[in-house]
Amino acid sequence: MAAISLTKVEETAPALVSLYKTAGVSLTKYGLEDLRAAVYLVVDYSGSMKPYYKDGTVQALADRVLGLAAHLDDDGTVPVVLFSTDVDAVTDIALADHRGRIERIVAGLGHMGKTSYHLAMDAVIDHYLDSGAREPALVVFQTDGGPINRLAAERYLCKAARLPLFWQFIGFGDPHSRQFDFLRRLDDLPVPDKRTVDNAGFFHAGADPGKVSGAALYDRLIGEFPRWLTAARAQGIIPPRA
Repeated sequence: MAAISLTKVEETAPALVSLYKTAGVSLTKYGLEDLRAAVYLVVDYSGSMKPYYKDGTVQALADRVLGLAAHLDDDGTVPVVLFSTDVDAVTDIALADHRGRIERIVAGLGHMGKTSYHLAMDAVIDHYLDSGAREPALVVFQTDGGPINRLAAERYLCKAARLPLFWQFIGFGDPHSRQFDFLRRLDDLPVPDKRTVDNAGFFHAGADPGKVSGAALYDRLIGEFPRWLTAARAQGIIPPRA
């Protein structure tokens, strides 16, 4: 049974019903229909992201992640981290008030800076540890370019491999840009030489991510998650199945 029922979604967020149903199909496809997991959304707030905020693409991503999270977690809320040079906001988006939520968050923020992954990663790690959660977590981490401190980002990812966190990176923008070479290398960091388990995935959503269908997006968001769950259980990072 889903963590949040279809009826509850219909009552609290009717605009997300279609996304909720589509997410359920993908979860079943990958054998995750009974999984309980926390879901995080990390969004790039660097200057080059301005068009994606303006045209509603970031809000659309938040809605899609919320539709997925409703199957995995029972509180109807996704913790959200916006980052640029520093961490700009640590807040949340919920089923009951998802409409225009990203716009309201951004309205309270200042200058859009550069891109620094590791500070956002640290914010997620702190939030997860402080929450006292026992379930694994899927971290949807969106960006439109490489970080200003690549070594720090790699170190954080490798250290986080000991925690019940899987980092699914999504690229927005020109798929041929060299900006994403780092993320491809991060995705392929060797195990066990660099990290305990393969705790990250990466896919590119293109220059117009809104054109990616819900079904395709959900398949990419969770496609590598089952392999990580198996590896994390084998290493004792998350408990074995009951």
